[in-house]
Amino acid sequence: MFVHRNAQLPAAELPGIVHKTLAGNNLGACRLSVWRQAIEPGAATPPHRHDCEEVVLVQAGRGRLLVDGRSVEFEADSTVVLPAGCDHQITNDGDEPLVLVAAFSATPVGTFTPGGASIDLPW
Repeated sequence: MFVHRNAQLPAAELPGIVHKTLAGNNLGACRLSVWRQAIEPGAATPPHRHDCEEVVLVQAGRGRLLVDGRSVEFEADSTVVLPAGCDHQITNDGDEPLVLVAAFSATPVGTFTPGGASIDLPW
């Protein structure tokens, strides 16, 4: 068992997104990853997919999930479930940071463009 102080874990950034990996292969987990992200108002993840399942717990704010040509709104205290290989994008439609905690059924997490090219994330 490992205990990590989340405030002491390194943060990484993409435009409009602050990311922390809370659990993964470099933090003692061998079969799952947990990420926390804060997405600024008006910002969005790039369109992407993962090679594993993803479950997103919405902690604060509100946003929109773009998936399968549809747009689905969500808010705090919502859960988003995404199967492996599902192209998606999360946008912050609100006026406060959108705070998410995401659990993945793999570590490391493979992340790809909708066309299948690997995305080299800074975490």
